[in-house]
Amino acid sequence: MTVTCCIRYRIDPFQRDAFAAYARNWLRIIPACGGDLHGYWLPHEGTNDVALAMISFTSLADYEAYRARLKADEDGAANFRMAQQKRFILSEERTFLEPVAPGSASR
Repeated sequence: MTVTCCIRYRIDPFQRDAFAAYARNWLRIIPACGGDLHGYWLPHEGTNDVALAMISFTSLADYEAYRARLKADEDGAANFRMAQQKRFILSEERTFLEPVAPGSASR
């Protein structure tokens, strides 16, 4: 089974370009650390302070191992620091999703 982590960011809409640079850095870092990155999305129309990212893993255990690698990664640590210094992320929420397969039973 695949588990997808959906990250919902509340961003400072006046620092959209800074968040875009942060997201572009993850496009390289996340796959190198073992995440199957589906992408980052910036607000386009409507709400101007919500951005999303989606990353899949084969299990929650794989997600935990990925998080450890990400925190130890030099480029990952630098990207986290940049976000803290510039303060363009106001909050983050993580939701873990599983795909609906044809004929699958509900819990």
